Amino acid sequence: QVQLVESGGGLVQAGGSLTLSCASSGSIFNKNDMHWYRQAPGKQRELVAWLNSGHDTYYEDPVKGRFTISKDNDGNTVYLQMNSLKPEDTAVYYCKIDINYKEYWGQGTQVTVSS
Repeated sequence: QVQLVESGGGLVQAGGSLTLSCASSGSIFNKNDMHWYRQAPGKQRELVAWLNSGHDTYYEDPVKGRFTISKDNDGNTVYLQMNSLKPEDTAVYYCKIDINYKEYWGQGTQVTVSS
């Protein structure tokens, strides 16, 4: 059973920074692609960034240049470093991994950016 545990959310002022973590085990992030999503109140869940089993990354335009996705050498934890945060970044952030055509999601962590 794959478990993803997110942490690191919180309340921050606009312009501030937060680092989210998504922890698992079995070096799964070195074997499978991983995604960060977010869902703001009243909106659909949207992709934020993507990291493949290697070190290739992709960012959606709203976060490009401000967010950085990375992982530890063991492939057990993925990070989302978020800088220059804006009120519109307020959302619940989720990590997701696809293994053998099945999706596994974390429980989500709340990020609130005050203006």
